[in-house]
Amino acid sequence: MNQNQKYLSKVYPDAKSALTGIKDNMTVLVGGFGLCGIPENLIVAMRDSGVKNLTCVSNNAGVADWGLGLLLQTKQIKKMVSSYVGENPLFEKQYMNGELEVEFAPQGTLAERLRAGGAGIPGFYTPTGVGTLVAEGKELKDFDGRTFVLERGITGDFALVKAWKGDHYGNLIFRKTARNFNPMIATAGKITIAEVEELVEVGELDPDQIHTPGIYIQRIIQGTDYQKRIEQRTVRT
Repeated sequence: MNQNQKYLSKVYPDAKSALTGIKDNMTVLVGGFGLCGIPENLIVAMRDSGVKNLTCVSNNAGVADWGLGLLLQTKQIKKMVSSYVGENPLFEKQYMNGELEVEFAPQGTLAERLRAGGAGIPGFYTPTGVGTLVAEGKELKDFDGRTFVLERGITGDFALVKAWKGDHYGNLIFRKTARNFNPMIATAGKITIAEVEELVEVGELDPDQIHTPGIYIQRIIQGTDYQKRIEQRTVRT
């Protein structure tokens, strides 16, 4: 690596140092779908940091003892903006007890709200949810004889994503279904932190294979000790 590359390197030594600046009451966007493609090391470090009253935006809240479920255990999350939370009984318990505020969004709408936020688009109209609880209290507008509901773009103070490979500039490659929400979330944070399974030097990634350009990434770490968990394991008898 030459001197110019060293100067531009966004690499942090560990997850704890990469989370410098995270505070109570912030909005944190977290990539992943179920337990696939979640930033495991960053979630654990966020739990250990002790920050509280967080608003977390993620497709789901992990399971009771992994993923964002770790932050539910310690009651560091005050609000979840999610699409699906059926795998986490702790989430259900806290919600039913009034300890956790929840904002549900249809899965495609949630993805587009994140993409819009990252693109600087404050809102968009969609037909999804019209006539249901999803549309209550939101602006409705007709286009060509069909009713649409206004949804707001989402941005966060921090965005945490997980990638397969990344370089010192923050260029990222995701692997198969682990890509899921990560590319949209990577664009929507004021500070986006990526953890990667493999950290390489600048120039080693094929430019045509990069999913998220480094311009969106402020910090990057090499993750360790990844767990291959499955929410519900089903096998033949």
